[in-house]
Amino acid sequence: MQGVLYEEPSAWLFLLVTVVMGGWLAWMTGRAIALTWRPHYQLVLYVLVLGCVVRFIHFALFHATLLSPHYYLVDTVILMAFAFAGWRYNRARQMTRQYRWLFERTGPFGWKPREGVEIKPELR
Repeated sequence: MQGVLYEEPSAWLFLLVTVVMGGWLAWMTGRAIALTWRPHYQLVLYVLVLGCVVRFIHFALFHATLLSPHYYLVDTVILMAFAFAGWRYNRARQMTRQYRWLFERTGPFGWKPREGVEIKPELR
């Protein structure tokens, strides 16, 4: 996997910086976007910047390549997955807490209308 997903000599460095640190930051970014009721397309813009930050950490601490489109894309895709998961988790939580008479939770990332409630399509 070295050379495909990461360029550091150890996979642990990749897991630490991209998955643990970057993943946590991406999850919190998704959470912030959801809690402020912003649309999910803004999340994409923030994660693209966060991908640059993670790439810089790889460069500054572990002498990786700074301007590498391949590794930037790998980091950003992983961060995007964490960010959208955080956004969806918190949005489902918001919908079921703030509109509990309309929606019920169907899992950590979803909600559905309660029985007997008619919901406008734009609210689903």
